[in-house]
Amino acid sequence: MKQPLIEFQGVSKSYSIYDAPGDRLKELLTFNRIRRHKDFWAVHDVSFEVGRGETFCIVGENGSGKSTLLQMIAGILQPTTGSVTVNGRVSALLELGAGFNPEFTGRDNVYLNGSILGLSTRQIDQRYEEITRFAEIGDFIDQPVKTYSSGMVVRLAFAVAINVDPEILLVDEALAVGDIYFRQRCMRKVHELRSRGITILFVSHAISDVKAIGDRVLWLDHGHDGVRRSRQSYPEICGGDDR
Repeated sequence: MKQPLIEFQGVSKSYSIYDAPGDRLKELLTFNRIRRHKDFWAVHDVSFEVGRGETFCIVGENGSGKSTLLQMIAGILQPTTGSVTVNGRVSALLELGAGFNPEFTGRDNVYLNGSILGLSTRQIDQRYEEITRFAEIGDFIDQPVKTYSSGMVVRLAFAVAINVDPEILLVDEALAVGDIYFRQRCMRKVHELRSRGITILFVSHAISDVKAIGDRVLWLDHGHDGVRRSRQSYPEICGGDDR
């Protein structure tokens, strides 16, 4: 694979689990000499590469580490061990409403998210009409996000994510919140982004969606690598053609 945009090398992510809230403080007071936590490994020794223009799907049961993996790519989390290399502007649709300030209006959040991703106010101005057209939330764009339904939040979040010229688009299972009409529009947009050479990492429980857009699949099983296959060798998930 030439010039991977994303590279994981032996990546693991551990969380400290405490039996009681006070145990964390007790551990700090002993300068960690007395261990009062257990390690929970959400991701364990995972390695893969994703090339430019590839649609890479991640599947696995709930709790298998899919969202943790995407959050490390987005820079929200850092690995406990191993290395994560990301070369390109990342736009992410992860947890519902992540990155939105609920007290701000939808319009304010569009500009806030765009600026975080490095766009100037003029660049956001140029994209604003397309964002609102895709989101289809009408006058609610000028209301606080805390008044939105979950479907409206995901509509606006997806509209922003696809209109900030990402080189890498991360899509978690938030799309499952939307209605069938909106999900179909989202999938058409994902196909359009694929044709433009955007690199996409897609997490879903819907095998039909994985078959429709995936070039390769990473199966996570309790945080471990499961099965990685191309379309040719894993046709039951990715389909039989070589698009």
